[in-house]
Amino acid sequence: MSAYTEEGNASWYGVPFHGRRASNGEVYDMNKLTAAHRTLPFDTVVRVTNLSNGKSTVVRITDRGPFVDNRIIDLSMAAAREIDSIGPGVVPVHVEIVSASVDPASGFFTVQVGAFRDRGNAERLRQRLNASYSPIFIQQYDSPDGLFYRVRVGKVPGEDAAHQFGEQLRNREGFTPMVVRLDEGASAGGLNER
Repeated sequence: MSAYTEEGNASWYGVPFHGRRASNGEVYDMNKLTAAHRTLPFDTVVRVTNLSNGKSTVVRITDRGPFVDNRIIDLSMAAAREIDSIGPGVVPVHVEIVSASVDPASGFFTVQVGAFRDRGNAERLRQRLNASYSPIFIQQYDSPDGLFYRVRVGKVPGEDAAHQFGEQLRNREGFTPMVVRLDEGASAGGLNER
């Protein structure tokens, strides 16, 4: 069993996303025990424990997100209900992998450096970065609030190296970097990332 653990804040998502396609291609059902994570491989099973009350739930990673700097996992409504986090909305949690033979750090990762409603702004950022970095992806994201264009830089083997690259981008360019797994068969991210 992997010794991967992580602590941070968990949020949850429900109605606006219910019935929409998750990043792994499944239809999101807020009544199933699933979650969104930026870097863990799809189908990884994790135990999420609410550090405020000790309650835990076991969920399967089916989606990418949350794209908020101070959160590490986005739970389905059913999972949030199991750990009593619906009311507070965001709670401190401990996350540990329970599925066997998962290497969360292997694979390719990219660094998200911006998200724009205007494709032109995304294109301008890509052009500015093109001189120094490659590859650069613009991923269209159809959110409940409308279309966004996410700008992602690099195809980096290994999560640690991707975090180091993210810190370089923070120091050199002033970005708030978010490391995201580059999923096989997806164009730098799923259709309905959270």
